[in-house]
Amino acid sequence: MTSSEHCLPDLYEAGIVELQAALDAGRFTSVDLVTAYLARIEEVNLHGAELRAVLQVSPVALDAAAILDEERQRSGKRGMLHGIPVLLKAKGLGTTAGSHALYNSIVPDDAGVVKRLRNAGAIILGKANMSEFAHFRGPVPSGWSGLGGQCKSAYHPKSSPGGSSSGSGVAASVGLVTVTLGTETDGSITSPSANNNVVGIKPTVGLTSRAGAQDTVGPMTRSVQDAAIVLSVIAGEDPNDRRTLSQPRPVPDYSKALDVNALRGKRIGVPRSSIPSDTIDVQSILSAFDDSLRIMEILGATIVESANLPSAEEIKGLNRLQVLHVDFKIELNEYLAALKEVPTGVRTLADLIQFNIDHAELELPEGYSSQGILIDSEATNGRDEAYGKALARSLELGATRGIDAALKEYKLDALVLPARNTTTPAAIAGYPTYDGNIAYPAPGMPFGLSFIGTAFDEYALIGMAYAFEQKTKVRTSRRAIAEAIPKTQLKES
Repeated sequence: MTSSEHCLPDLYEAGIVELQAALDAGRFTSVDLVTAYLARIEEVNLHGAELRAVLQVSPVALDAAAILDEERQRSGKRGMLHGIPVLLKAKGLGTTAGSHALYNSIVPDDAGVVKRLRNAGAIILGKANMSEFAHFRGPVPSGWSGLGGQCKSAYHPKSSPGGSSSGSGVAASVGLVTVTLGTETDGSITSPSANNNVVGIKPTVGLTSRAGAQDTVGPMTRSVQDAAIVLSVIAGEDPNDRRTLSQPRPVPDYSKALDVNALRGKRIGVPRSSIPSDTIDVQSILSAFDDSLRIMEILGATIVESANLPSAEEIKGLNRLQVLHVDFKIELNEYLAALKEVPTGVRTLADLIQFNIDHAELELPEGYSSQGILIDSEATNGRDEAYGKALARSLELGATRGIDAALKEYKLDALVLPARNTTTPAAIAGYPTYDGNIAYPAPGMPFGLSFIGTAFDEYALIGMAYAFEQKTKVRTSRRAIAEAIPKTQLKES
């Protein structure tokens, strides 16, 4: 390696701003960047540590990079994502949901957020592995899909990568790409972000388009700055998702929220009754969480203890599946019916269940054989009166008598919780959650902290999260295990 190459961005940690500065300076091209990422994927995805984070790489990524390089030379970059590689979650965005049943299926159009990424000049590098059907198939390990196999953590080969956006979290954690996207209903961005030492933002439902993606789409990156840049691009109205038409206008430039003093004067609530007492390693988790609260105080925040949600105990007893089963069946059937081509012929949830039975060696192997959630979803009869009442109760418990009630009663700017089995209140409210790393309990697995706010409060949460990140620098205090870190780096053009 030459001395000049020592000064090139280290792809394990490199972010958007650093890469853009080097691209603008002509030190390397987007073709070089894509080539390096593809080599890094080759090293550790199916070989070496066998992370199985990437389901498929795009055969046209290099061609897209060459076109964007030429455009940069001719007329300059479109914006901060010009020529930057992005890995998409395979649910709706690609689109197999990790299942052989949808292999080689053809979507009628790009998902709404993918259109925004392409328009911004991003390069779609490929699709990440995931918990099959967003972990809504049955009690199988997080990160497993029939097509992709078992995704592994880069921090400990026997620990869970979290899910369902497992591959997105793992790929971001060791620099297999600059940016990844995840999707979430309840914990599917937060969990793999916490488990893989990356930043994740689960936006307010209606901030990013769910058209072609079903769940709420959010960024998973190595820094708050990168997440803010990406969210500024993918947020916005989409006529194909009516929920987005009610969001505040215009979409903020979330990168302007990045302020190291953003926690000064803020009141941060700790709803301790929402922290499960039966979580694994609960004492080490609570110790690290309490340390993070003291850091926030140093940064000028007032910590309000026991700022509990009035509905906390009712949320613990809530059966969310009554709503989720119905929604899943309706939305999956609509999605499958709209596909331009499905070589397997799977066009309904009933077809999918039967396909799995007929191809059990691929989809129902030993240890991964449950599809009980699919079967229960198929048994539902649409959005009837019982569904309406269950949905209204979820919103009441999560928002009106939950997060909003606590924010109002204690005059809070945000809530904070350990990012371990604490996602349901924000999920049923449809409210935003930011997750970032705070510690590495035994056996060295990352562990996260969640900032939670009210609807469309992403700007404020990003500012507070950035202040905390810049003070603690936890991500860079421990790297993944050596065999999981690719060796390929950029070379000077």
